[in-house]
Amino acid sequence: MKTALFVLLLASAPVATLAADAQAGKTVYDTRCKVCHGADGKGNPAIAKALNVTLKPLGSAQVQARSDAELKKDATDGVGKMKPVKITDAQASDVVAFLRTLK
Repeated sequence: MKTALFVLLLASAPVATLAADAQAGKTVYDTRCKVCHGADGKGNPAIAKALNVTLKPLGSAQVQARSDAELKKDATDGVGKMKPVKITDAQASDVVAFLRTLK
């Protein structure tokens, strides 16, 4: 009976406590991503020119259409000329939560 009650209480616990934190993601973004992607997520033109790439605005429909898992993989594994960013899984989730605020 006690186990069933515990499971019931656990199942009804708010999920928000496990949700990613966009404000924490902004902090990580500001220290690890902003130099290339810009404060507003629209890209740093000097970096784009130096690397001879087009940086997609992170708030664009194309980027926002990607799943959270895809965005986390892009950050932690790198994509194109972008090198992997060494952050924890929780930090990656927080950064994705912040990126969702740029739409």
